[in-house]
Amino acid sequence: MNDNESQNSDDLFEHYHFIAAKGQEPLRVDKFLMNFIENASRNKIQKAAKSGNIFVNSETVKPNHKVKAGDEVKVLMSYPPYENLLEPENIPIDIVYEDDDLLVVNKEAGMVVHPGHGNYSGTLINALVYHFENLPNNSSNRPGLVHRIDKETSGLLVVAKTEEAMTHLSKQFFHKTSQREYVALVWGDVKDDEGTIEGNIGRHPKNRLQNTVYEGDKAEFGKPAITHYKVIERLGYVTLVSCQLETGRTHQIRVHMKYIGHTLFNDSRYGGDRILKGTSFTKYKQFVENCFKVLPRQALHAKTLGFEHPKTGKHLSFSTDLPKDLHACINKWRNYAKHAKH
Repeated sequence: MNDNESQNSDDLFEHYHFIAAKGQEPLRVDKFLMNFIENASRNKIQKAAKSGNIFVNSETVKPNHKVKAGDEVKVLMSYPPYENLLEPENIPIDIVYEDDDLLVVNKEAGMVVHPGHGNYSGTLINALVYHFENLPNNSSNRPGLVHRIDKETSGLLVVAKTEEAMTHLSKQFFHKTSQREYVALVWGDVKDDEGTIEGNIGRHPKNRLQNTVYEGDKAEFGKPAITHYKVIERLGYVTLVSCQLETGRTHQIRVHMKYIGHTLFNDSRYGGDRILKGTSFTKYKQFVENCFKVLPRQALHAKTLGFEHPKTGKHLSFSTDLPKDLHACINKWRNYAKHAKH
């Protein structure tokens, strides 16, 4: 790269930043980026490369440049990413607890936690920057955010209000000393009353919107992930389980439960929005369709959250009721299981 180009790259804003994983087969950079950037067309990526906006190991590259394991791939543009242009929005937040250092929020299903590809408004962060001034940024420049939960997952999140709280809480999540318990409704009758699922989680090689478990000699394609589960209630063709996270990988519970043969109920991304267990009766099909209508999302709720207060050192623990949609769906299955036995 000549001096002129290196000069220019200083004026550009970073939009994406990836390190090619171990075992990454040489792959054209446009195809590589297609696997990682949601809603990006090949055409757009090729255009960005031709305009000198794609860098591999700090050098601008053409669309056909081959990316290898360990390469650092960046997309830099002359304008800042949308998520850096945060619009405060007056969206109500369900605050469970608040003091000078932090707050605990009960997020409703359907709300995106932070702005990103395709979701630049209506997110929890848009709401937070409206209601609170000077929230500290995390390592990804996201104000207040210590951890996140998926858009269609409801439940508890802790938000830091000071730099000290951000550092302290982030360390607890990193060192796995925080406690997180989720309640999930899954397809099938889970055999054991409790168990632990271990399996490295990484991006799915064919479906870039999914993650998957990598095992054996492919384990290095994923990051270590551990989920402990307990059966709360058996409801015939579905089971209500409690899941405790030891690690916090993207879609961890959704991926791990599918891995052991118990996909989350109505999880469209992982195939749980089809009838995976049960009878072939039309009446049953109609019943399941009604359950999907009552709960139009994956059956997952972040029910409890525990951590050490960053200032007082006191252990705080919070718990929420199941949201109405999940509660209604579980009740439907309860009634069905009761009548199915007779």
